[in-house]
Amino acid sequence: MAWTRDQIAERASLEIEDGFYVNLGIGIPTLVTSYLPEGKQVVFQSENGLLGMGPPAAEGEEDIDLVNAGKQYTTMAPGAALFSSAESFAMIRGGHIDLAILGGMEVAANGDLANFMIPGVMVKGMGGAMDLVYGAKRVVVIMDHVNKHGVTKILNKCSLPLTGKGVVHRIITDRAVMDVTKDGLLLVEVAPGYTVQDIQACTEPELIISAHLQ
Repeated sequence: MAWTRDQIAERASLEIEDGFYVNLGIGIPTLVTSYLPEGKQVVFQSENGLLGMGPPAAEGEEDIDLVNAGKQYTTMAPGAALFSSAESFAMIRGGHIDLAILGGMEVAANGDLANFMIPGVMVKGMGGAMDLVYGAKRVVVIMDHVNKHGVTKILNKCSLPLTGKGVVHRIITDRAVMDVTKDGLLLVEVAPGYTVQDIQACTEPELIISAHLQ
């Protein structure tokens, strides 16, 4: 059975190391704050001007003036700071973000990422994704393995407009975990209920199977 959105977020939380400064994209990534292991010291950054973002606000405790980059109600951790978007993007462009966990529409075998628009569909803009994929030290994309029509989102070459070229380090889907390497996509983990053959069948690039496959 495929991992749920919450299970994808929980798996993604394992990518975060103690002391990291982390930016979370819109969608499934915003759930990651709820699964941070107790005692791990992490600072979450939101590009709309918040350093020290806490978990999503509980129902009935929302503050209309406190939202994340996806306009969802959030909270602040003790010691959090608020500032302008200019300062926020100076942090991102200056290489001060250790890890960006982003959503994706398509990822190519070489690490190309498309995650901001579908041609012909109205969008508000790319947001901070373009800066994050080049400014963060590591980029992890979390998403469903196939789209709503059952077509793979992991391709030899992206068909949608690119957010960044060769920027993705790891892909976590509802079915598997893959690393982008110079030799191709390395399959390192398979969700319970799936086989290696199942994952290859719904992935366009030929997968390299890790010797330490989980």
